[in-house]
Amino acid sequence: MPRTSTLSVLLPMAASITLAAGACSPKPASSSASADSDPTLDRQQAYAGSDWAVVGADPQGTRYSSLDQIDRSNVAGLELAWRYDTGESDARFRTREEPKLEATPIVLEGTMYLATPLGRVIALDPATGAELWTFDPEIDRNEDYGDFANRGVTGWSDPEAGEGSACGRRIFVATIDARLIALNGADGQPCAGFGRGGTIDIRQLLRIAPFEYPAYQITSPPVVVAGLVITGSAIADNSRTAPASGEIHAFDARTGELRWSWDPIPQDPEDPAYETWLEGSAVRTGAANVWSTMVVDPERGLVLAPTSSPAPDYYGGERLGDNRYANSIVALRAETGEVVWSFQTVHHDLWDYDNASPPALVELVLRNERVPAVLQATKTGQIFVLHRETGEPIFAVEERPVPVSDIPGEQSSPTQPFTAEIEPLSPHSFSLDDVFGATPEERDACRERIAGLRNEGAFTPPSLEGTLVIPSNVGGAHWGGLAWDPERQLAVVPVNRIAAMVQLIPADGFSRDSAEAESDRLSLGYEYNVMRGTPYAMRRRLLRAPSGIPCTPPPFGELVAVSLRTGQRAWNVPLGTLPADDSGSQPPSGLGSPNLGGPIITAGGLVFIAAAIDEGFRAYDVETGEELWKADLPAWGRATPMTYEADGRQFVVISAGGGGTFGDGDYVVAFSLPPARGP
Repeated sequence: MPRTSTLSVLLPMAASITLAAGACSPKPASSSASADSDPTLDRQQAYAGSDWAVVGADPQGTRYSSLDQIDRSNVAGLELAWRYDTGESDARFRTREEPKLEATPIVLEGTMYLATPLGRVIALDPATGAELWTFDPEIDRNEDYGDFANRGVTGWSDPEAGEGSACGRRIFVATIDARLIALNGADGQPCAGFGRGGTIDIRQLLRIAPFEYPAYQITSPPVVVAGLVITGSAIADNSRTAPASGEIHAFDARTGELRWSWDPIPQDPEDPAYETWLEGSAVRTGAANVWSTMVVDPERGLVLAPTSSPAPDYYGGERLGDNRYANSIVALRAETGEVVWSFQTVHHDLWDYDNASPPALVELVLRNERVPAVLQATKTGQIFVLHRETGEPIFAVEERPVPVSDIPGEQSSPTQPFTAEIEPLSPHSFSLDDVFGATPEERDACRERIAGLRNEGAFTPPSLEGTLVIPSNVGGAHWGGLAWDPERQLAVVPVNRIAAMVQLIPADGFSRDSAEAESDRLSLGYEYNVMRGTPYAMRRRLLRAPSGIPCTPPPFGELVAVSLRTGQRAWNVPLGTLPADDSGSQPPSGLGSPNLGGPIITAGGLVFIAAAIDEGFRAYDVETGEELWKADLPAWGRATPMTYEADGRQFVVISAGGGGTFGDGDYVVAFSLPPARGP
């Protein structure tokens, strides 16, 4: 989840990278339709044509485009078409914290729209990159925003608006300072009839107000369904037991009137989930918010919300119980906010295993029947496949025993859910025998750092002596999520394969300032948090050798394709490369790199992704994982790409300049095949 502080991994001789969770055969449900035609859905085609209408390509978040002008036979010919500079690296936009350009642009009715970390909305000509208009919400640039990013905007065309009427096409942006703003898509002016002068301050609507304003943010775009615009939030949740409450809010898309709100921590004693928050902890606990991107099923009137961990992350003694609705996929009735079903991916989270990845709503073909499904990739390196109408697993899930906590006052869950038919996408164990290092000295250093840690595999609880956590809090899968190929029934997911350590420290006498100063002096790389309201502080770091290379065996980052016909891997390849050291020496190929960002898939048989901590933007063969094309970006692409057609040409676009080791920059970069030449 976005934090007021994040983990850093020092990679080889380079600057740091900042990284912000009974078996049976697959079975169709009785409500499924016949699958006697191509599994590509008719409803998806409306969104998978020339435009990229929402951040996830379609409301269901499949990140699939039916465009095929660029295909496996010609992708090697892609070249730079245009580049746009947002200007936010300039001194006139200087901020206290380093912003991260992570936005996926949208193209709606012939115009490209994107948002910057500062909440500026920019409209571009998608064929040329020429600027059409900009809007600046004038956020306070001196605040301490934890995850200083904005991942995109949402558009909505009002079916009741007359042709040419103001705000007939609206662009909604949710800002880092937690405002929801409606703009006229034609000129970027605020829609005066929405909220107060076009703006709603979400912070005024919470059960628990944020302890400080920067602790409550919005980094993901809202969704629109049934005439409502719906938004989640990002909370600095590892600071205390009640940093802020994490309600989802739904507003009338025309007027901004609040229609409903839903709290992922149940407040009604009649709610069956309420009893999973013991000793009245539901009323005093915060977070469990949705900071990732929600998706919608307009046909069924559902909003699918991936919830995060309740506060604080690493100690749950003040919130005993399974903490249902937190760390879950929750289907809400779009018109009312009523819970239709929920599925919990982690019970009583103690590892920061938020559901960071957006869900994807897909149509599976199993035993010649179509099954409406939800795919959820998790930080635990798993893909849960659920029936969209009931939340029941389609591919079996087992509750398996896991290690229990030995921390006084803590009661960890004795079991956790595991996918029984789809193997984990990233490792669930890491022993001293697995230690990686470029030299014997590096390996010895890694073994020394790991030897004293409690290490019993996935879901080993935090401890006083220190615990090895694998997957780490950056995954497995993170906010990059997955992309879906409906023709081949493939889910393609980027994952991290690095471990972390977490240690609880008695809070009595603990000084964060002294601890951080000591860590910096000795180059230990620890991050500290005082979890106020609990008996403990926390420290954590990713496990790496003195050179910065992770102690876990490579690849450190990987792109994985899973067949949802069988539940088996179709292919997996290292994703990205490590940067050169100070002498210019390049690490060996095949190591992969940590990554943040997601993939897209096109009907041309291609997977496009950047995400790694190099400047590479790559295209892979969706059937084999073979890399077919690579371009160097002006900065590293900590974002998810998109594609569209304009003036008869298909373009592929990526934001570049993710902040920190992802490199300075504020670029939107478009690639296309060379224009056709006349006779």
